[in-house]
Amino acid sequence: MSAVAPRPVNVLVGGDFSTVAELADAGVRRISVGGALARAAWTGFLEAAKEIAEKGTFTRLATAVSFTEIDRGFAR
Repeated sequence: MSAVAPRPVNVLVGGDFSTVAELADAGVRRISVGGALARAAWTGFLEAAKEIAEKGTFTRLATAVSFTEIDRGFAR
């Protein structure tokens, strides 16, 4: 990162290629995930909908986060 020092380096992360600690060690000062969190949420939605449509079962819904946990996440 010395090539861009002292400018802050920003990284857009859309997949599993590094960790927060590794990026920080490399000098990254801002990490953005763009639409990756939305894609992760849509993945769960589509998997659950596919199970219902194809198997007629609801087991994927049992892995859903509780409303209490969602509320706690917004209280921070």
